[in-house]
Formats: sequence, C-alpha cells, structure tokens
Amino acid sequence: MKGFAVKKAPHPTLLLLLLSLLFHMGFSHKKLSRDTAPCKRFVLYYHNVMFNGTNIANATAATATNATALGDYFFGQLIVFDDPMTRDQNLLSPPVARAQGFFFFDMKTTYNAWFAYTIIFNSTKHKGTLNIMGADLIANETRDLSVLGGTGDFFMARGVATIRTEVVEGLDYVLLQMDVKLYECY
Repeated sequence: MKGFAVKKAPHPTLLLLLLSLLFHMGFSHKKLSRDTAPCKRFVLYYHNVMFNGTNIANATAATATNATALGDYFFGQLIVFDDPMTRDQNLLSPPVARAQGFFFFDMKTTYNAWFAYTIIFNSTKHKGTLNIMGADLIANETRDLSVLGGTGDFFMARGVATIRTEVVEGLDYVLLQMDVKLYECY
C-alpha cells in the first residue's frame, strides 16, 4: 500500500527510562500540606504611632504622600514607618525587633492597604531579618501577609504573618498582633 509509513514501536528500555524519569519528577519535590506544623512560630506586637505635627519625639510613622481625590478611604496615601515590636501589648515594653517599611492605601471603595517591610531582630533571642509583604484587608478580623525570606536566624525563611488589630486610637495609634508562622526554616 502506497503512502502508508510503518512506524516502529519505541524501544522498551526508552519507555522504561521515560516512565522512571516522570515518576522521579513527580515525587522528588517536597510537598507542603495544610496540616504541616510550622518549624518556627512566635507572636509579636507592632506599635504604630503616627506623626501628627506635635509628637516628633514619639512618632514612629509619617505620611510620605497625601491621599488622592479618588474616594474617601485615603486612596493613594503612602505611610513610611519604623515601628517597635514587643512580645506583649505594652508600648513601653523593651522592643525585640523593629518593623521598617511602608504601606499605602490602595482601594477606592473601602479601607485596604498594601504592606512591604522588614522586621529587624537584634535581641538576645534572635538576630536577623524577616521580609514581609502583602495586602492588609483592614475590615477582616485577621489578615495573612507573606513571609518572603530573611537573614541570620531566619535565613531564607518562608511562611505567613497573620495580623490582628488589637487597638485603634483614631489616626494616632494602632496596635497590631502579628502571629508569625514559618514553614521553611534553614
């Protein structure tokens, strides 16, 4: 029959090699399930004291850009901060770390912020940094931000920082609880 090509079946060794490779690729990655316990976990309290024009000695955050005229929810306003972090809710407790970075309000229809900051540890218990970023859906009781890496005791750490608002005193002071759960620790 003209026009028909006869194809040979692949060699059985080649098939076995391909199946073995696919099997190895499928099971060689470490899988993380939701029931995996964190390798490190701790709770810190983040104290944000906004500069109001008269509290220069105590302020830890300031507006870097004003809000736009696009809504009533501070849309476009950028805040830069260097906030103390403590092990308890007391602002006067000795800080175990500092949160340094920024957030901006990024929604026109409700209060919503986007954070990017580094927690800098310099205590007897921990040395190093953790880099955190993500959306802070302020209306939610808890919000999860991504832990994207770190240095020192937290070298290349990955995980989640769950934020909960504890105290709000107008625009002047906000206390946030941060429950940090690291799932990749080296």
